[in-house]
Order: sequence, then structure tokens, then C-alpha cells
Amino acid sequence: MKTATIRQVRNDFGTVLGWIAAGEEVTILKRRLPVARLLPPKPAAGGPVTMPDFAGRVKRIFGNRRTHGVEALLKEREERPW
Repeated sequence: MKTATIRQVRNDFGTVLGWIAAGEEVTILKRRLPVARLLPPKPAAGGPVTMPDFAGRVKRIFGNRRTHGVEALLKEREERPW
């Protein structure tokens, strides 16, 4: 566990943040007394997060048909240069 003073946190936060990013727990001191503790975030339970298959859901709900709004959107995307 590392310690840092209020002054060090204020003037050199990048170093303190580097300690936290490396997995260190940092105790903040004010006049040699601990006033706060900064911890790295807990690892996510279950591993990496995967996004749902939205395109698959839409196809399952609507099938292969296109709605009027989708056609208008696709037409507008093709017409605009950006």
C-alpha cells in the first residue's frame, strides 16, 4: 500500500493515478493522518462484456421486410456525402 499527501495528490495526480492504475491501494494523508483511500476498480465478474446481437433481434422480429422509415434512412445516407 502506498501513501500520498494531499499536496502530492493536488500537484502530481498523474503519478498517484499511475499507482492506482497499476493496482496499488493509495492512502491519502493530511498532516500525517489518513483521510481517504483510493482503490483500483474491482475486476468485472464474468469476463469481457459482449454486446447483444441487435441485428439478429430485428431480423427475428421483422423478418426480411423493410419498414418505410428504414428505407428513408438508407436513401438519405446514400444521398449525403458525409
